[in-house]
Order: sequence, then C-alpha cells, then structure tokens
Amino acid sequence: MKAIWNDKVIAQSNDTIVIENNHYFPESSVKTEYLQKSETTTHCPWKGDASYYNIVVDGKVNQDAAWYYANPKYAAKTIKNHIAFWKGVTITE
Repeated sequence: MKAIWNDKVIAQSNDTIVIENNHYFPESSVKTEYLQKSETTTHCPWKGDASYYNIVVDGKVNQDAAWYYANPKYAAKTIKNHIAFWKGVTITE
C-alpha cells in the first residue's frame, strides 16, 4: 500500500493494519521528512487519544492529514507505532 499526497509517496508498506477503513502504516514505512507535528488532538472512545501531523510537500501544507495513537487503548494495541492518513491523501496499492 502507498499513501500519496501532492505527487509524493509519503508512506509505503505491505504490512498495513486496516481499522475502520483506514490503513495504518508502520512508522518505519513513513517518510518522516514530510511530517510536521501538529498541536491537534482528538479522543476515540475505544482507541484512545490521537495526535496529528501536518504533511508538508514542496511548500504545500495539508493540515492534520496524518494521525497516530502514541498510547492506544488495549483494544487498539495493534496500531501502536502506526500512522494513518486522510484529507486528500490517496491510499492505493
């Protein structure tokens, strides 16, 4: 699977975890040079507290387009150290 935004591959892995139709990519498969920490956080009742990254490619910013659970709840423990994408990021094979 690949996560693509602004014609750049942000992440690529054959080992994503799919939860609620979102592909969670292992951190090691994500090109962190395109990620910039965001102050945004949200809460999911069963996964826990999510933190966000902005994606920055060629000077363009996609605000809060990637998220992760640093300390997911037990029910979502498999997505620890994984990052998911949305907001126009194309997920493709």
